[in-house]
Amino acid sequence: MKIANRPIGPEAPCYVVAEIGLNHNGSVDLARQLIQAAHEAGADAVKFQTRTIEVVYSPEELAKPRASPWGTTNGDQKRGLEFDRDAYAEIDLACRARGIAWFASPWDVASVEFLASFDVPCYKVASACLTDHELLHAIRRTGKPVICSTGMSSEVEIAAAYDLFSWSGPPPALLVTTSTYPAALADLHLARIPVMRSRYPASVIGYSSHSISPWPALSAVAMGASIVEAHLTLDRTMYGSDQAASLEPAAFKKLVTEIRDFEVARGSG
Repeated sequence: MKIANRPIGPEAPCYVVAEIGLNHNGSVDLARQLIQAAHEAGADAVKFQTRTIEVVYSPEELAKPRASPWGTTNGDQKRGLEFDRDAYAEIDLACRARGIAWFASPWDVASVEFLASFDVPCYKVASACLTDHELLHAIRRTGKPVICSTGMSSEVEIAAAYDLFSWSGPPPALLVTTSTYPAALADLHLARIPVMRSRYPASVIGYSSHSISPWPALSAVAMGASIVEAHLTLDRTMYGSDQAASLEPAAFKKLVTEIRDFEVARGSG
């Protein structure tokens, strides 16, 4: 697998993704600061989320009460967190200026088409979307590399997504994931990494972290993860559902440094 001409796999350096997600809180300026922090930490890429709110959520869900900086309903909060084309154009420029790749997890078919207009180097399938085969087919048709998180899915569901992508193209990368925010150590089960490498030998296997420490992601690399994704925030106390499951810049930089140190120490065998 290659992303933006960067080889990814057991023989290559670990591909480190800073998951910005929605930690930008709807602010392009905050997104720029996060991109800069990821770049300074040595991340290979940053990742966002894109959703067509009226497609992903029902009117009843959007109407539910929810206090937020943008209003009093769930819909106010969801719309306030979503970036438009102009915002992503600024993100694209910020990433290009720093030489760092960016991509996103689309949550609906229209968002796949939206990201295609920016010629993103790959697509990420969020754990919550792994069983949405209409979405997976739309992503497959782009012909771009695919990274799938596997939290919340059964072995059968993971295999179905793998087969959907593999029957007419290269297999997707599969990330071992525990979908709690933050994730407790006892729930990580990092032993899934060598199991997945054995079960899907044609795939790149990685790890998506929702921990507040760099340690689990570093351990995942030691156990064979070729991609590591961890959430990045400027401050874990900021507003947002993912902030508390994120690494602050110093911790993220420590993670990348220790991964690179491990790769040197591992040697050739």
